[in-house]
Amino acid sequence: MSLSRILSGIIAIALALGATMLGGWYFTFLYVIIIFLGQREYFNLVRAKGIAPAAKTTMVVSQVLLVICTIDSNLADAVMPVAGTFICFYLLFQPKMASIADISASILGLFYTGYLPSYWVRLRAIDTASFSNLPLGGYLPSSLSAFIGRENFSALPLGLRTTLLTFMCIWAADIGAYFVGKYFGKTPLSGISPKKTVEGAIFGITASIVVGVLFGYYINLPEFYLTGAALGSLIGIASLLGDLTESMLKRDAGVKDSGDLIPGHGGILDRTDSYIFTAPLVYYFITLLLPLIG
Repeated sequence: MSLSRILSGIIAIALALGATMLGGWYFTFLYVIIIFLGQREYFNLVRAKGIAPAAKTTMVVSQVLLVICTIDSNLADAVMPVAGTFICFYLLFQPKMASIADISASILGLFYTGYLPSYWVRLRAIDTASFSNLPLGGYLPSSLSAFIGRENFSALPLGLRTTLLTFMCIWAADIGAYFVGKYFGKTPLSGISPKKTVEGAIFGITASIVVGVLFGYYINLPEFYLTGAALGSLIGIASLLGDLTESMLKRDAGVKDSGDLIPGHGGILDRTDSYIFTAPLVYYFITLLLPLIG
C-alpha cells in the first residue's frame, strides 16, 4: 500500500469524522462537495457510453435536495419526483431530441448520486436540533470525556451515534473483505469485480455484524445484540452491493477507476461506493423499526 494512499485515506477519514462530529450545515457542506464531485464522475462514465444526460440540471437539483434535507427532512422526499419531472422537461426541449438512455441516465444520476447519499444528512440530523450549541446548527461536546464510557457516549445525539456506528461497520466490512479476500480468498464472487471473493465477502459481512453488536452495546441501542446484529448485516450487505454496483458502471464504461482525484484511491465514487446504499437502510431502521423495539 503506497504512502500516498495511506496519507489520503487518513486525511479523508479525519475530514469525515470532523464534519460528522459537528453535524448541521458543516456536515451538509461536506456532502455538497462529495455529491458534486461524485456526480461529475458519474456523468463522465455516462458520456463514455455516448449518452448525453442533463448533467448540470441534475447536479443543481441534487444540491437543492441537500439544502432541503438540512432545513426539513420531511420535505426531502417531495424533491425526488419534482426534480425528476424537471429533468424530463429540460431534456424534452433540447434542440436534439433526447433518447431513452439520456433520460434514464439523468434520473439514475439523481437517484444514485443525489437522492440516496442525501440520507446521510438526514441520518446525522436525527435528534441534532435539541443538542445544537454552535452556529449553523452545529454541535460540539463540552469535552472529550463525552466519548469515554457507555453512559456518556449514549447521551450524545442519536444521529451522531448511529452515523458513527454506520461508519464503523462499513470500515470493518471493507477492511475485513479486503485482507481476507487478498490472502485467503479463492472463490470468485462475481464477474463484475474479479478480485472480490466469496470468502472476503462473508468475512466482511461478519466483521460488520460483530462491530454492529459491540458498538450497538456502547451506544445503548435497545436489545443491542439483535438490533446491532441486524444493523451490521444490513450495512455489510449494502456496502458490498454498493461496491459491486459502482464496479458494474465502470466495467460498462470501460474504465478502471471513476476518476483520479484521490491519490492512490482513484475517484470519489471509488471511495464512497460502499456508502451509497447504506444510509437509507440505517435511517429507516432507526426512525421506523427501532421505536417499535424499544
